[in-house]
Parts: sequence; C-alpha cells; structure tokens
Amino acid sequence: MSNINPEDDFDAEKVQGNILRGYKHNNVRHLMLEVTNRDAARRFLAASADGTDKTVPRITRSANWAPPAPEVCFNIGITFEGLRALGLPASELATFPTEYAEGMAKRAVKLGDFGDSAPENWPSPFDQPDRIHIVASVYSNDVDNFDPVEKQVAKAFTVLGVREGRNLPDDKVFFGYRDSISQPRFRHIFDPAMVNVDEPKDPLGTALLGYPTHFEGVEFAIPEPKEVFHDCSFNAFRVLQQKTDAFETYLSEAATKLEKHPKQFELLPEGAEASICGGMSRHDALREVVAAQMCGRWRNGTPYELSPNSDERGDLSLTNYDYTLTSRCPAGSHMRRANPRGGPIVQRVSNYSRRIVRRGMSYGPDPETGEHGLLGNFIGANYGAQFEAVMCDWINFGLQDPRITGTNDPLLGANVPETSAFELTLRDGGHIRLSGFPRFVITRGGAYTMLPSLPAIRYLAQLSG
Repeated sequence: MSNINPEDDFDAEKVQGNILRGYKHNNVRHLMLEVTNRDAARRFLAASADGTDKTVPRITRSANWAPPAPEVCFNIGITFEGLRALGLPASELATFPTEYAEGMAKRAVKLGDFGDSAPENWPSPFDQPDRIHIVASVYSNDVDNFDPVEKQVAKAFTVLGVREGRNLPDDKVFFGYRDSISQPRFRHIFDPAMVNVDEPKDPLGTALLGYPTHFEGVEFAIPEPKEVFHDCSFNAFRVLQQKTDAFETYLSEAATKLEKHPKQFELLPEGAEASICGGMSRHDALREVVAAQMCGRWRNGTPYELSPNSDERGDLSLTNYDYTLTSRCPAGSHMRRANPRGGPIVQRVSNYSRRIVRRGMSYGPDPETGEHGLLGNFIGANYGAQFEAVMCDWINFGLQDPRITGTNDPLLGANVPETSAFELTLRDGGHIRLSGFPRFVITRGGAYTMLPSLPAIRYLAQLSG
C-alpha cells in the first residue's frame, strides 16, 4: 500500500477562495444567473479563470492572497442545470451525485423545507429553480464595488435575482448570538482567524473532492472526468429568514413559567443572575438561560457546557471542550446537534465527521416587510454524508441520541407549537420540558451548487456544441 498522502500534492491555486478560509469582508452580493447565451457564458468563464481581462471579474483563488483579502473577491457556484446549460455531456452529468442532480427544491422534505418553508412559497427567482444556473458571489467592504461587477456579469448572463448580505456588529446574527465560532481548519491552510482554535484539524476531504476524509480509507466519489472535478466542493446556498420577534416572545413566555417552577434554582442558582450579561433581573436571566441552552452557547459565544451559570468567559476556551452523557449542555441544543464533537452518540464513528464549512452574512431588514435573516453557504464534499445528514438525521430527527430522537432542533428545526419540545438540563441531572414554540427559521430559497476548481472552470469554458 502506498504511503503517499494525497494532501501533499494539494495546490491552493486550483481551489476557489472562501472555501478553506474566509475573506472576512463585511458585505456580499449574490447574483442568481441564467445561461441564455452559451457561447457568451463560456467566454466569461474562460476570462474569469484566466484573470487578465479587466472587463471580467477574476475568480479569487485560495492561493493568491494573504490577509487581508483582495478589495473585491469573486466566486461562482454552478447548479446541475447550469452544467447542462453549459453543455456538459450527458455521460458526464450522469456521474454527479443524486442530491446535486435533483437540486435543493426537490430535496425539500429531506431538509425540513415544508409548510412556510416549502419551495412553492419561495419568492423569485427561487420559484423557478431550473433557471438558476450559476450563483455568483461578490465580496467587498465597499458596497460601491458591487454595481460595476454586476454590470460585467450581466453582459454574459441573465441576472434573475440579487440578494445582498452584511456582517452585523460583533459577528452576531439577528438572534443576538455571536456566530461562526467553530469552523473546520485544514492542513496546509494558514488562516489567522483559526490560530487560537484548539480543535482537531480536519482533512481536506471534508471540503474538497479527491482527498482523505474522516472515514478511514474512504474518499467521496469524484464525477467524471476525475482529473477535472478534483478539488471541487459542493455548497448548499440558503436564504434563511430569522423570526426574531417570535423567538424573543417565546423566551419571555418560558421565563415567566420558569419563575414559578419548583426546580428553577436547579436550572439557575439563586443570585446567579448577577453574573449574566453584567447583572439582570431574575426574569431576564432565565430568558438568557433558555436562549443559551437552546443554542448551546450564551449569546456572547461562551460555551454553556463550560459555564452553565454565567456568560462571563474569563479564560474559558470557545472551542476546546467536549460533551458527555452528563453534560449540562442539552443533547437537543442547536450546537450539539449540528456538531456532537467527540461526545457519545449513536453513530459513534460520525464524531467530527460531518463537519461543514459555514460562510454566511445577515440580510435585511427589508424596508417594506421587515424580513431579515441569514444568507448561508454550507460547504462540503458530499451532500448526503454531510449537509443532508446533519439537517435530516441530527437537526430534524435527533437520531444521534435516543434522548432527543423525534424532536427537532429548537432554533433551526421544523417545529410547530403542537409538537415542539425541548428539555432544559438541571444541576441535579433532571430536566424541565419546554413546549409550544413555533418555527423560528423559515427557508426563503436556495440552490445546490458545485464550487468548481479552476481546472473545472476552464474545462467547462472549453466545451463545444
């Protein structure tokens, strides 16, 4: 057996940027594009990969920048229908994963996208998923850089829709939590944002095709031609509306009930409210405890597992901790469902194996409707083993732990008041069961895309017919 490690041949110049490390720009514009002129689209891809034509935005690579990132970064994701529109032969299209070929809208039930989140309720352009061929993303700290790039793109594609996002202060999302604390970190990649992250390093196969994965001896299948689609990733682009008013209202309702509960001091010791958010009333402190247990972190990012009675971080690590059968962090919390770390779960070999790269920014509020939420990218090498497994098995079914099987993630899950349930943990090992909360995150659109390598982009640009 060969001792050669495929990671040793890794070439960051072949990989699009924003996959293995983030740009950290404050603004993004996502363009949903349709290929209506195949020749023009191919010429654009060729020029964008080449990067010397000033009239076409250059694809940003992983290798061509050191912090800070370039002033404007440009990347593309291509849907399965986009590959077809560009002229990829049927024999090669047939080698792509089923999940990708079907697309996000057809996988809706698997993802929990029903009811208000169902594709038939998605606004334009996501109501016509087969027309979305490319999702092009422009990142910059200066929003004035967006229009010139969009005008360049519009010369080669039909722009079906636009979604803009921005970072909120203190790296928070609209729910008030600090976000993107725990991300995969990769060998061969220096990311200043990950210097103090003390978690296991992830193999390149977590995000890129053609490299080892967490599963010993297992690599995810590469579409044909393999030498072309090596170094590609798959992405679930999601528009997620966050119902913050409903969330805050429920926290108040829960706190009111907990104030009368005989075991409230097993949930939060008497006087501990002085150590939450700098000191607050008993009612407000209980609200924050519920929020912290539902998420798995206090809103400032402090892990609940390490500090169940205070959000004061002190010298605590944000990432170096694990879960046990007696953890104070609930098994049903969002963070523990999405990343069980090295803790005990039913699928023991799955610990740390369903890691997903998350890149996202908040959007809104819309000036007319007030809608706001997250534009999320969930990046990996295999939809079935990573994104869909997390969303279906862990987020919406709780199959990783018998104690939560049959319940949904309290923040991200497909909940309805009639059946929703979440158990708060107590110091004495007991629980207080919460119920009656609605769905707090509504899907408003999205697409499954491949994030092609630079060789793959050049290959698609050279197709004929």
